[in-house]
Amino acid sequence: MTETIAGLFLSLPEFLVVLAAAALVAARWLPAAARPRGRAVAVAAFVPSAAVLGVLGVRWQLLPVLVGGAVALPFAAAPLLRGLRRGPGGPGWRARWWLALPGSAAALGLVAAGPLAAWAFPVPVFPVPSGPYPVGTRVVQWTDPDRPETFTADPDDRRTVVVQLWYPAGASPAGAPRAPYLGRTEQEARTVAGALAGGAGLPGFLFDGAARARSRAVAGAPVAGGGGRFPVVLFSPGSGGARTQNTAWAEELAAHGYVVAALDHPYDCAAVVLDDGRTVRSATASSGDRDRDEQLAADWTQVRAADLRFALTRLADLGRAGGGDPLAGRLDTGRAAVAGHSMGGAAALQAARQDARFAAAVDLDGFPHGPATPALHQPVLALTQAVTPATDPRYLPRLTEALAADTATSYRLTVPGAAHLTFTDAPLYLPPLPSVTGTLGRTGSPRMLAETTLAFLDAVLRQTPGDPAAALAAHGSLTVHRPDGS
Repeated sequence: MTETIAGLFLSLPEFLVVLAAAALVAARWLPAAARPRGRAVAVAAFVPSAAVLGVLGVRWQLLPVLVGGAVALPFAAAPLLRGLRRGPGGPGWRARWWLALPGSAAALGLVAAGPLAAWAFPVPVFPVPSGPYPVGTRVVQWTDPDRPETFTADPDDRRTVVVQLWYPAGASPAGAPRAPYLGRTEQEARTVAGALAGGAGLPGFLFDGAARARSRAVAGAPVAGGGGRFPVVLFSPGSGGARTQNTAWAEELAAHGYVVAALDHPYDCAAVVLDDGRTVRSATASSGDRDRDEQLAADWTQVRAADLRFALTRLADLGRAGGGDPLAGRLDTGRAAVAGHSMGGAAALQAARQDARFAAAVDLDGFPHGPATPALHQPVLALTQAVTPATDPRYLPRLTEALAADTATSYRLTVPGAAHLTFTDAPLYLPPLPSVTGTLGRTGSPRMLAETTLAFLDAVLRQTPGDPAAALAAHGSLTVHRPDGS
């Protein structure tokens, strides 16, 4: 039950329950002549619609609606069942208005709370990708035999990453189910949703909508035909995030002919479900000491950067012509970009510093943790929110230092109305609070992120004619750092 009526954030059965519950409350206030029929219709609508919803599954957002309807139901049904009316169409007994008004107001408030909660914490509806390709997705797990797992004491434990691929796909059979958003299975999606909520200090049930959601990609869809090779974009999520946190962005890039590989970093992401069924939860936490936390962040960033470099090597092996993988011969890892959000953005910058195979980097509001040397030699796009009194005063100076030292042209775009989570899928399923998700809206946020990233990647990986500066400047305040220092 993930399909919702456009603009209402309610499925059809949920919408019918809300209408029926409101009708039960309103029946008490109908004119005497219309009251019996109004009660009958309301009862006949509420009971079966509530039963259907119970079979399909009740979201927590609809619980107040059911409670409000249950409170009003006896008062609407009793005159019908007990025959208290004095005759056909008679007024029957009803409580005095000054007694009924508070109860009706309370019941109506409960009914109204349901749609309000569904609007604040909806099942996210992902935008339909605008590119020419359908989108497929799959998940792989890779272990680096040469790198020990530094988060455990087991000397035989080796670093493992879980990677989700989004790629240009061919046509899928009609009615092919879309892939779940937060995991390969419903159980994985619930596990990840609960971990994300816990990391934000929120009750797990608030992320129930995200756990139910489905993306626009089809799991296991055939790769698009034509034999062309696709540029590759690797992505690292924020600390405590998940590989799927930028799904709308990844699907948009894939629809325009890119292969996106997003990593789960075990012990640093919210919850990583491995192929053997084990769940690895985040083991990173602030110490409370600023200098210590800075060193910890730099260390974790280096682990992520190594994960990204390893994943690029595995993608090169995966895409080698003649291999048995569906993407064999279709990945152009010579045109690879590395991207990330928050700490993932810092990891992207470090991976680009350390590995010349990355031809470009995208930092989505990420503080540049770790060493500032060597200098970057790739084009960089940095998207940031506007500076506020709460912004770390070291952030922009460090970012500016990194971009100014770049030997290639780099861009910093400050997006008005953006918050830190604007650069993720969060605006699709969290309340539209300016301090949390910004003010660009549930459709404006993913559109801005896709348009700016595509303008940059098309220019630097595909060498499309023109300077991307004009397209970027349309979305905010742009600073361009050129190699000549201008």
